[in-house]
Amino acid sequence: MVEQLFGSKTRVKLLQLFYANPNRSFYVREITRKIDEQINSVRRELANLLSAGIISSDTTNNRLYYEVNQDYEHYDAFLSIFGANTKKAKPVKDDAREGLKALGKVDLAIYTGTFTRDESAGIDLLLVGDINSHALDKYITELEQKEGRDIRYTVMTTKDFLYRKQIKDRFVANIADAKKQVLVDKDNMLGDN
Repeated sequence: MVEQLFGSKTRVKLLQLFYANPNRSFYVREITRKIDEQINSVRRELANLLSAGIISSDTTNNRLYYEVNQDYEHYDAFLSIFGANTKKAKPVKDDAREGLKALGKVDLAIYTGTFTRDESAGIDLLLVGDINSHALDKYITELEQKEGRDIRYTVMTTKDFLYRKQIKDRFVANIADAKKQVLVDKDNMLGDN
């Protein structure tokens, strides 16, 4: 039904991908893999969304990246329809969120750095909680293979993270200020004290 309303199955999948990952940039081949659609239809729909102002694009290292335009006038309405936390739309499966379940008790998981093209945090992935180190090694190896690059990551206990946040530790403050995609935030750990 949503496809009929928005005119295209590919367009709906793109909107679900972008609104479920609001601070993440994607390049065309990555998008085609994630939504499992033909590259020509993906390019056509990206052009439509770009011309409507729903997404924006930027070139980095000779690659064209696309991300949702959070300044778009109907951003909040689209987020309520296509965002990851809605029941109305089923977001495109995110392997990162699925894989986190195997790591143990994850209270906070954040993509930043190369995932959001904001290097101010100094890392690409932050994991907070009671993390199984063997499962983590496997998860990071698979993520590096999927992304085709080394992943800089940090693991902390929940107690350590909350303490460092309380004392306004520079590392934690840099992560809070950086552009990020929150995968898990169980008790609003990023929120203000």
